[in-house]
Amino acid sequence: MSNNYESIDDALNVESSIVNPEKVSEEIGDIKSKGGDIEKDYEYTRANLYSLIEKGQEAINGIMELAGEGGSPRAYEVAGQLIKSVADTTDKLIDLQKKLKDVADEPTKTTNNVTNNAVFVGSTSDLQKLLKQGFLNSKE
Repeated sequence: MSNNYESIDDALNVESSIVNPEKVSEEIGDIKSKGGDIEKDYEYTRANLYSLIEKGQEAINGIMELAGEGGSPRAYEVAGQLIKSVADTTDKLIDLQKKLKDVADEPTKTTNNVTNNAVFVGSTSDLQKLLKQGFLNSKE
């Protein structure tokens, strides 16, 4: 590919490529249009989080045995960090459920914004006349 940076490419022994912004925007559009991938990504992420939680629980059991045998304060510190890490991962699993629900509900949400601004433009005497008329009309 011929470009203005051939000497730099040769000096660094690399091959540069210029990215076409139109091609990138087309690829992004293709990614957004694949709605079925959301479910696939959800299942993949969920499986990974379950795996991380299980491995974390195994690591906690192992470090607790080591801490109990050795009595090292560092081992207890590591155990505490592992427990916190597993707890954070379980929170991420719940957040994943919420995010999936938000994505699923996104198209059905509609916002009805009603703005009622009644502004009277006129003098105070005109306003008083209108109020008297409205008051008299409401009695009838």
